[in-house]
Amino acid sequence: MNKLRSFTLAALLLGTTLSVQAQNEISNFTATGRGGVATTFATDYQAIGINPANLGRVGGARFAFTIGEFGAGISSKSLTRDQLRKFVYNTNDELTLSEKQELARGFTSDNALNLNADATTLGLAVQIPALGGIAISNRVRSVGHVELNRNAAELMFLGRDAPIYATASASNIPLVSEALDGTKLQFSALNEFNIAWGKRIVDLPLFQLSAGAGYRYIQGVGVIDVRVKPGDLQAYSSLSAVFDINYGNLTSDPNFNFETRTNGLQPVGHGNGFDLGLSAEVGKIVRLGAAVTDMGNMTWEGNLLTANDQKLKRLKSAGVGSYDFFKEAAEIFASGTDSLFQYQTGQDRKAKLPTKMRLGAGFRISEFFETGLDVTLPLNNVAGNITSPFVGAGLDYKPVSWLRLSSGVSGGAGYGIGIPLGLTVATSVYEGGISTRDIAGLFANKDPYISVAAGFLRFKFGGKTQ
Repeated sequence: MNKLRSFTLAALLLGTTLSVQAQNEISNFTATGRGGVATTFATDYQAIGINPANLGRVGGARFAFTIGEFGAGISSKSLTRDQLRKFVYNTNDELTLSEKQELARGFTSDNALNLNADATTLGLAVQIPALGGIAISNRVRSVGHVELNRNAAELMFLGRDAPIYATASASNIPLVSEALDGTKLQFSALNEFNIAWGKRIVDLPLFQLSAGAGYRYIQGVGVIDVRVKPGDLQAYSSLSAVFDINYGNLTSDPNFNFETRTNGLQPVGHGNGFDLGLSAEVGKIVRLGAAVTDMGNMTWEGNLLTANDQKLKRLKSAGVGSYDFFKEAAEIFASGTDSLFQYQTGQDRKAKLPTKMRLGAGFRISEFFETGLDVTLPLNNVAGNITSPFVGAGLDYKPVSWLRLSSGVSGGAGYGIGIPLGLTVATSVYEGGISTRDIAGLFANKDPYISVAAGFLRFKFGGKTQ
């Protein structure tokens, strides 16, 4: 088992990227069961990265903490469930020529692969009457999206034997931006240290308004951001040594910050992120929320490579040759050895964080039934952001005081329509549960969406059962 597969499996098991739905609540098992509806639902440390203003609510738990909430998901609009399964469990299997040709056809899609994983290793929150709510957490999250045109898919899996090399003459070699028009390959892995605060600022009998803010220090474990339009190629990568990429002769370039350390999630970048939010309660029934999350920048330094538009290079290899897809794809799209691009070394590169706007409305019909609607909008197109607006409608129902069932419907962000399902055991002190974003997607061969989120060590003290 090579290093990249070890990291990927550890990420999935712990709930940490390869992903692109980039919904922060994937490690929030209660929100996942509602299809990602969280802007008005999330409380205590689970409000971090979603809506920090919810920390200003009065009447919830005075103290809450967790160890090891996690979630992961993988989906495709063009691959089969069996193909997805092999990318996770059969990475050592070699591809036959017919499999390579089949995968080249399958990856010719604007939603060939979407993956995400997220883990809150530790989170805690406390309510202080004079100050409001304060929460801290450590979270590891990763996001990835693969969108390839026909040429890019054939180059990835057939390499030097791709048909484009046969049709292009020596005097008419296309530019990369022409040959790969419409291609996106994006991946982001981040280790975050968060703090957030929220406080009630208006307290009237039938209307309460809370405001909140959050800050995170971010360690960048890896990024690949390749976006291709006619006449416009944007491509750079910065990957920790844990991904085991072969950089060849570039390691001797004095402008290349070669990072070889593999202890833990060794960062190759750092950044600062900010969240702002508002939360309102109207009467005893209606809750409204709005937040802008992940404002800020990353600076990538270690193993940094960038590329500009140029004539398409001929690959030396026969393309991706096994189900260890992520490593081999990185060699083709993000390294300096056998790559489609002519990469240049660099000292650092600044990139925006995947900023999003979240809008939500919730209706607390009774202590046993609550429903809500969420809309999440991407505010930029960088690696790690959702690819299109996300909409979710969800509900929580308590058939008995200690059991909460969740479901709803969701769609967008590169995914089809999903029917979530969640089960949570909830007492005045303890919560634990498991959920999925799409119950049908777990078993579907077409448009598969395999996702799970769980938490079994969530404790709350000093408040009512939520």
